[in-house]
Amino acid sequence: MAIGKIILNELSFYGYHGVLPTERIQGQKFLVSLEIYMDFSKPSETDGLKDTICYVELYEKIKRLVQRERYNILETLAEKIAEMVLEDPLAVEVVVLIKKPWAPIPGNLDYVGVEIRRGGLSG
Repeated sequence: MAIGKIILNELSFYGYHGVLPTERIQGQKFLVSLEIYMDFSKPSETDGLKDTICYVELYEKIKRLVQRERYNILETLAEKIAEMVLEDPLAVEVVVLIKKPWAPIPGNLDYVGVEIRRGGLSG
């Protein structure tokens, strides 16, 4: 087995996740990054899209989750994204990082966020 990872870094979406009414009404930007671990043996041999995870399809699925659904906390959104990724039988493990750069926190900060790891490699 030749385990490798597919990386989608800082996909930017506008969504309505949060506990505060202003977050749920006005919305804000969210940045989503993924590392998807899979066996690269077959796709590297066949050079065929059918043997790997399609980035375009994955992007669209994540976009729908972030933009159409509404969750109070980022942990729930991260879990939903991880579940969706792991529905693909090629995905062995996934790491999901969600950043919320405009979090309603008084003070200076880059972002708040959550990161989860789900799947077979982490045990």
